[in-house]
Amino acid sequence: MENLTKEAFKEKVFDFENNKDWKFEGDKPCIIDFYADWCAPCRTLTPIMEELSEAYKGKVDVYKVDTEKQQELAAIFGVRSIPSILFVPADGQPQMATGALPREALVKAIEEVLSVKP
Repeated sequence: MENLTKEAFKEKVFDFENNKDWKFEGDKPCIIDFYADWCAPCRTLTPIMEELSEAYKGKVDVYKVDTEKQQELAAIFGVRSIPSILFVPADGQPQMATGALPREALVKAIEEVLSVKP
């Protein structure tokens, strides 16, 4: 799992400074976990996200965005509560889910939103 800075986000996900309309920059679907170190539900989600990162290695990229350090990224996606998880398909619009979802719900979203099977 990789922590994204604003610059890395623009390279790997969406260059929001040069594109008004959504244009995915990655080569495979991704999940972005918007979190903060002080957030207890976020800490609960971390091992699940790490496990999914391994389970879908080579098929889905899993990123984390620290909302305390990357406030601009959080603002762009209207993140008001954390954890918030952005599912970004290779084609189509991203979808946001809020809260510490159980593993089963995350797997279902990966299969349905990202069209990726394990």
